[in-house]
Amino acid sequence: MGNQDCISLCRDCADICTLCARFDARGSAYGQELHALCAEICKACSEECVKHASPHTSCKECADACKKCAEVCEELASVKA
Repeated sequence: MGNQDCISLCRDCADICTLCARFDARGSAYGQELHALCAEICKACSEECVKHASPHTSCKECADACKKCAEVCEELASVKA
């Protein structure tokens, strides 16, 4: 994956995280499904950014944050309503 693709994935990740926060804030009935998608995107972002973590500190920070986010979203996606 090239740098442009990596940047695009990071932007997708940021957008889905923002959307999850909005759904959570209003108690949306669709939050659980959205958290599952968010976990998938955050995991992909983390896996991509960790490849660039050595030369780029920002990529390491992104990979770490996305990994944590994916873990939380996986938990939220599995919570029974």
